[in-house]
Amino acid sequence: MEDSQIVELYWRRDEAAIGETERKYGALCRGVARNILGVDEDAEECVNDALHQAWNSIPPQRPDRLGAWLGKVTRNLALNLWSKNRAQKRYAGMTALLSELEDCVPATGGVERELEEQELSAAIDGWLRELPQADRVLFLRRYWYGVELRELAAERGVSPNRLAQKMFRLRQSLKNALEKEGFTL
Repeated sequence: MEDSQIVELYWRRDEAAIGETERKYGALCRGVARNILGVDEDAEECVNDALHQAWNSIPPQRPDRLGAWLGKVTRNLALNLWSKNRAQKRYAGMTALLSELEDCVPATGGVERELEEQELSAAIDGWLRELPQADRVLFLRRYWYGVELRELAAERGVSPNRLAQKMFRLRQSLKNALEKEGFTL
């Protein structure tokens, strides 16, 4: 079923929308949540919460790209759960991803935080647009979707060490681009 048809089911308050959404995007959402949380039960909880949020948000929202919208909702829910349980040291996956990026992305804070975050986001988007498509996809799969380095290496047919070097070079490139834009790290 097409996204527009699924969204129309939500607008009509037809419960079939949830089943169609789960059928089309359940695996994507589970993968995003599992990559962040590393625990299948918590990932499933995030997917259920994302479906619940879709039911409560559509209408009034009408997402053009339902898969991207659900992926973002699921990712945000997973990050919130990860943050909530971080003190319990349950989730090593996101901690590892954040530690890889902390050397090339500045921490924001203070009164101007929101504006700085928007400027940072625009700078990162610009950097991503300039990358070759394969590198952009690789970077996003690793740092947005949280796909394990071993899995990405296997897909590309390279060793994890070689891919780790590639990721290091990409992070360095991002760091350099952000420094050129005036961000202090």
